[in-house]
Amino acid sequence: MTNSLSNSLSSPLWQRQLRDGLVAMDVSLSEAQQQQLLAFLNLLNKWNRAYNLTAVRDEREMVSRQLLDSLSILPHVHTEHLLDVGAGGGLPGIPLAIALPERRFTLLDSNGKKTRFLNQCVLELGLGNVDVIHGRAEACTPEQPFTQISSRAFTALENLVSWCGDLLANGGEFLAMKGQFPDDEVAALPAGWQVKSSHSLEVPGADGDRHLLVVTRADHSQ
Repeated sequence: MTNSLSNSLSSPLWQRQLRDGLVAMDVSLSEAQQQQLLAFLNLLNKWNRAYNLTAVRDEREMVSRQLLDSLSILPHVHTEHLLDVGAGGGLPGIPLAIALPERRFTLLDSNGKKTRFLNQCVLELGLGNVDVIHGRAEACTPEQPFTQISSRAFTALENLVSWCGDLLANGGEFLAMKGQFPDDEVAALPAGWQVKSSHSLEVPGADGDRHLLVVTRADHSQ
């Protein structure tokens, strides 16, 4: 797809899709924040051609499947410092960071190309509330554990809690974004972990099921 078409789509089509989608989701963002989101989408689209950051290639689906999908978990983000594991192309971490500029976000990925892209996003978008870490979750040693950890299209729940459990604070939550409800993954959760709650996510313009699973330690209330 040519740059001219990309630019034309990113202006009228993407702006309209984003504006209408935010209204449908009852999410209020400033004009500056909306422009930041669209600038991020332009970067994602541009870098995706060389770095394979996302499987979404149709520019008419990008606002819904990347921006609005990421923002659909906003009501469930309560922490002051979120870790996004397997951050990949910055979803949902970058859109959440734009929507919640007063909170901190750490984006973790083991793929060097993807973390280079994320660092470029931080630089070009002026995201002072975002840190990027290149490395594996098992080797990550934060100053203190996180109260919420998000993941989107990263790995099965069993792997998520195994690889990242040490990064989660006592009483903390994994925010695991899934498509169809993953019954097999829930059944395979190891002892000591549970699905605290699940939420069907409504994403304007997106086909198919979307779910958020909130996973905690079984003794999270103690």
